[in-house]
Amino acid sequence: MSRINASIDISRPPEEVFSYVTDPSHLPEWQESAVRVRQTGGGPGRSGRQVTVTRHVGRRDVDMNVELTELDPPRSWHVHGVDGRVRPDVRGTIEPLDDGRRSRVRFSVDFEGHGIGKALVPLVVKPRARKEMPRDEQKLKEILERGAR
Repeated sequence: MSRINASIDISRPPEEVFSYVTDPSHLPEWQESAVRVRQTGGGPGRSGRQVTVTRHVGRRDVDMNVELTELDPPRSWHVHGVDGRVRPDVRGTIEPLDDGRRSRVRFSVDFEGHGIGKALVPLVVKPRARKEMPRDEQKLKEILERGAR
């Protein structure tokens, strides 16, 4: 199944965008389904860091355990689900624009289903993610352009 790809231009330098978008504690601020984030392993800002992201899905809150598997500041990152029925795989890149005064952020998202998750990914998870991502990107842009760091 195909990945979900999206991009948005943000009027902030790549270093600021990267710092914000790769800090999982900010997820509930700009991702509408993210309820809370709890660090479960590894240190902040390093590859190998693990967090539990609680997402509101339908009528339930669901925990997703993910690991930051690659980190190349301020250019790219990769987060992958480590367990559960639905495991996200998120790759992000940041391209400097206008001599580094602005940034183009690209997201590439996919999901791996296990057990019942194999049916949920194409029927529920991907359609919901495709619908939510544009709103999440717009919220990210608004927050960063207001000056959040």
